[in-house]
Amino acid sequence: MFKGIVLIGVICCLLFSIKSIDNDVMPDLKISANHRFFSADNKPFFWLGDTGWLLFSKMKREQAEQYLDTRSKQGFNVIQVMVVHSTSEVDAYGDSALMHKDISLPKVTSGNLFGVGMQYDYWDNIDWVISKAAEKGLYVALVPVWGSVVKANHINQAQAQAYATFLANRYKSYPNIIWMNGGDIAGTDSMKVWNMIGNTLHAIDPDHLITYHPRGRTQSSTWFHNQAWLSFNSFQSGHRNYSQDTSKNDHHYGEDNWRYVEVDYNKTPVKPTLDAEPSYEKIPYGLHDITLPRWTDADVRRYGYWSVFAGACGYTYGDNDVMQMHMPTDKGSAYGSKDYWYKSINDPGAQQMVYLKKLMLSRPYFERVPDQSLIAGRQGEKYDRLIATRGKNYAFVYTYTGREMEINTGQLPGNKIKASWYDPRNGNITAIGTFSKSKIMKFNPPGKPANGNDWVLILDAI
Repeated sequence: MFKGIVLIGVICCLLFSIKSIDNDVMPDLKISANHRFFSADNKPFFWLGDTGWLLFSKMKREQAEQYLDTRSKQGFNVIQVMVVHSTSEVDAYGDSALMHKDISLPKVTSGNLFGVGMQYDYWDNIDWVISKAAEKGLYVALVPVWGSVVKANHINQAQAQAYATFLANRYKSYPNIIWMNGGDIAGTDSMKVWNMIGNTLHAIDPDHLITYHPRGRTQSSTWFHNQAWLSFNSFQSGHRNYSQDTSKNDHHYGEDNWRYVEVDYNKTPVKPTLDAEPSYEKIPYGLHDITLPRWTDADVRRYGYWSVFAGACGYTYGDNDVMQMHMPTDKGSAYGSKDYWYKSINDPGAQQMVYLKKLMLSRPYFERVPDQSLIAGRQGEKYDRLIATRGKNYAFVYTYTGREMEINTGQLPGNKIKASWYDPRNGNITAIGTFSKSKIMKFNPPGKPANGNDWVLILDAI
């Protein structure tokens, strides 16, 4: 009798806590009025994502909560997760996602509530993690089924529709859901299936945003920009360096992820865009040869500032050890992962990402535009590239190498300019001074020019 009363009390507490987060903590994510950014409660929302791809399948609840809590405290607000990575998917408790490895047959049990004193299944565990994420102010970008699963298992449109219907009905009432169709695959691979999933999700769950996660060095706008279900664009700039990028398509950009933003920014109808998978911290150049150098915190900063200053609505960070939730119990690891997720979750790049978000939200946000005309001298190529963005009364210019800048201040109003240096490593601001405006002004960042000596020049009109 006593146990039953306690159980009922626990269940009531869970129900109350879930209800209380619906509108207050997790407002609906919307597209801004100018269609360039996101907003929540009509306030600026800067997407700062992390790729926690295997969160649902590999993490027990106490581990999932540790991960979510850490990322929330670090300033992240979106977690990108695979719902089904394999047709034989099981979670950390041994529960299968599907019956008979059929994507149209999710394996669910009836009458379960978050595993509290009752049997629970793969989907109840996902429910619990999504709710826990909402408690911590995190949106969850759900990839319904990874692209390789669709391609390898020849999933048809009817199966895709049944599965998307299940997902949309199950999660449409959750306040912190974003749909991320696709999954590291070109839209031309099973395009009818991807459109079926997108259209079904949009029809049943019109209140949640939907994008498409493409394969490396491609962007969703190539195939789906004009689809009604696509709320915003995503691109995967990928993990190759300049010399490794041998793309035969028009997107032979190497590490210049800002170029994807330029393409999307000029498309109509206007839709937000972001780099949903740049090079991960500590992953080898090009992924597969683990003897090659690995991307560092300086590289993930560069990708972030380059893409956002070019006009992106946010940025997704990734870490080799964390994205695969590498654990001591794993029989092996992918891409030469050496450390465990609970250590690497505090890698330098992860802790530095919040300074990008803080900078972008420090000035009027919705008026911001990319503006390379601010750069009076050479804009530079590859690592030497300068990227500029501005609002009505402010401008930011990023350099990855810490080289001298020549700035056209005529784009800003007023007779004086207040200049400062912003350090992307720690968010510190160092005043340069307040100056009478001249047509061209030169600024020389601290330190000697070198890759990774990155700085943001902040200009405020007086």
